[in-house]
Amino acid sequence: MSLVANIEYNRNLFDHYNTEKNIFKSVPGLTKELVIKISQDKNEPEWMLKKRLDALSLFNQTPIPNWGPDLGNLNLNEISYYIRPDAKRSNNWEELPEDIKKTFDRLGIPEAEKKYLSGAGAQYDSEVIYHNLKKEWEDQGVIFEDCDTALKKYPELMKKYFMTKCIPINDHKFIMLHAAVWSGGTFIYVPKNVKVTVPLQAYFRMNAKQGGQFEHTLIIADEGSEVHYIEGCSAPQYSKKSLHAGCVEIYVHKNAKVRYSSVENWSKNTYNLNTKRAIVYEEGIMDWINGNMGSCTTMLYPCSVLVGKGARTDMLGVVYAGFSQNQDTGSKVIHAAPNTYSTIRSKSISKNGGISSYRGYVMINKGAFNCKSNIVCDALILDNESKSNTFPSMRILDNSANVCHEATAGKISEEKIFYLMSRGLSEEQAIKMAVSGFIEPVLKQLPLEYALELNKLIQLEMENKVG
Repeated sequence: MSLVANIEYNRNLFDHYNTEKNIFKSVPGLTKELVIKISQDKNEPEWMLKKRLDALSLFNQTPIPNWGPDLGNLNLNEISYYIRPDAKRSNNWEELPEDIKKTFDRLGIPEAEKKYLSGAGAQYDSEVIYHNLKKEWEDQGVIFEDCDTALKKYPELMKKYFMTKCIPINDHKFIMLHAAVWSGGTFIYVPKNVKVTVPLQAYFRMNAKQGGQFEHTLIIADEGSEVHYIEGCSAPQYSKKSLHAGCVEIYVHKNAKVRYSSVENWSKNTYNLNTKRAIVYEEGIMDWINGNMGSCTTMLYPCSVLVGKGARTDMLGVVYAGFSQNQDTGSKVIHAAPNTYSTIRSKSISKNGGISSYRGYVMINKGAFNCKSNIVCDALILDNESKSNTFPSMRILDNSANVCHEATAGKISEEKIFYLMSRGLSEEQAIKMAVSGFIEPVLKQLPLEYALELNKLIQLEMENKVG
């Protein structure tokens, strides 16, 4: 089974797992004492504790957003914000407790690492419990750590980049929450002119009932460097609501290139309120590839801020909304320098009453001349109960800009189904094949193992009539 295999479809395999026995739980709710405890447990420097406490103060003063999906059923006082597995971080897979190894074995993490990945990390609830990087990249100065370790080993880099320019702690309500209680995640630094030729990857698993996961991903690609980072996420199904409010910050320096690929398939009880943003400098390239399924509610809008001349971003995403799901996703681009270029391609599939929405924002600043942006949104609605919405927003402050937005919504044509059935396929097989063709542009941009798994997950979702 591959890295991003979703536990939801195999949850019976985990019935034996005794969460209460193997998880340290904090008391539900968010307090100043808890934030201080998190910082003390991690032996953090004073400036990080101050950042946490400042964020907590902002969080307590800020109302929950009243736009987009309804968050009224998310009771923040019932969430446990700090949950530690009974395991220490290790670079040796064999040193981990057997119960945690079995969980990740079924997700394919050791197998994936041995096959082709240059580095692998695994996070279980609030803590990173496994991290490894092949020596060939270490010798070239590549850093691949969890953020807790990076804070100790590379404090100057963390202080310079962590929630400063890219995503400040006052950005919005759930970033304030994240900054107060963040734990674990991934830190990557690629030195000048180093090109990491195979993907680095991390897997995040939220296993506790009514838990919250707040991992932080910070990627710094120095001048002329290249890196591809892949992230997979999942959680088992519980009756209580859970919250994922992670944060991804990416710095793409001059002539550097970063590709960030993510397959998120949280369980249907999870609110996925993730924030992802990149700052792209002169001639830098930032590629976003996102697959979003699972979760009862998603609000996710990867953003690129093009601050250097000739910077470019390509954003490609697919989302599936099934029974009792509201998937509110999209992309944001800010053109803040001349001759910058962006493309956004969004694909959504709705079935069994699911709601999918594209919410995009493109801004071209005054003086950012000769900028181009092309947005294409395609929605596939597979029944009469489902919905698809498009909420594009554009702010063009320079008359030399070339901006185009296209949006289509519809069903699979009867002619296409008839044609496929005339070739010997059943109606169900014909629909599945048509959907696979619809999402092919996204699949082609992922490594083969991930592409196969994403396609499989969507096919399984389509078969699931009640979520």
